[in-house]
Amino acid sequence: MRAARRSIRRRRARRRAVLAVGCVLAFGVLGTAGYVALRPAVAGRADDASLQARPVTPPLTDSPSPTPSPTPSPTPPPSASPPASSAPPQIVGHGSGDFTIATASGGRVGSGATLRRYRVEVEDGIGIDPNGAAAAVQAVLADPRSWTTDKRDSFQLVSSGSYDFTVKIASPDTADAICATGGLDTRGEVNCDVGKQVVVNSKRWLTGSPEFDGPLADYRALIINHEVGHRIGHGHETCPGKGKPAPAMMQQIYGLKGCTANAWPYDADGSYLSGPSVP
Repeated sequence: MRAARRSIRRRRARRRAVLAVGCVLAFGVLGTAGYVALRPAVAGRADDASLQARPVTPPLTDSPSPTPSPTPSPTPPPSASPPASSAPPQIVGHGSGDFTIATASGGRVGSGATLRRYRVEVEDGIGIDPNGAAAAVQAVLADPRSWTTDKRDSFQLVSSGSYDFTVKIASPDTADAICATGGLDTRGEVNCDVGKQVVVNSKRWLTGSPEFDGPLADYRALIINHEVGHRIGHGHETCPGKGKPAPAMMQQIYGLKGCTANAWPYDADGSYLSGPSVP
């Protein structure tokens, strides 16, 4: 019996020792876990400080979000040339009276034996470039629908030396004054051929004519063809019949009389577009 009681006491002592060790171990584990759990909280304060410098996305709500202001577009750099304007050109009624000779020149156009050398001058301050005007005049007289098709006349643009006539683009008042030297009353509206000068009213050059429904470039061609036509010996003509092309030698600015607007003395086939002669 004594041996049995001693055996029971030894087993109870061992159980108490095991429980004590278990408690120590459990406390150690819990203590370590508690220490680990505290570390993120301490580190998070530094992260919170850095997060304050970042934008925080707010939680979604049912209320509408404010519309963000549009980002302003950058101002484009100025272009080399201003955009084309739809405003009508400004007509300078009274120019300076001084003219600039175009520096452009070109070769002979046409095979006619009679060479007619011409230069182009533009009155200062009326908004027309002399060289641009010279190029336009040259293109008209070089066109096969113009006067070179008569096989008698040829033309050459010059900027210096001798010349047979001048194409002079002038303000309405100056054009009137020049045309008046030949006894002509142009009333600030029309062109003329006087002396050695083909005088072009800048108003007509820049705006065309309300009676001419074609492009402005075609009306400029009509001006040159009509006035140069006088220079080489052609008089005025009128409409040959309803629906037919108006002759280039017709004063189309006063109405078409049933004809269709036309800028050229010849058609594409080389036929002269004539009409009855009128004063």
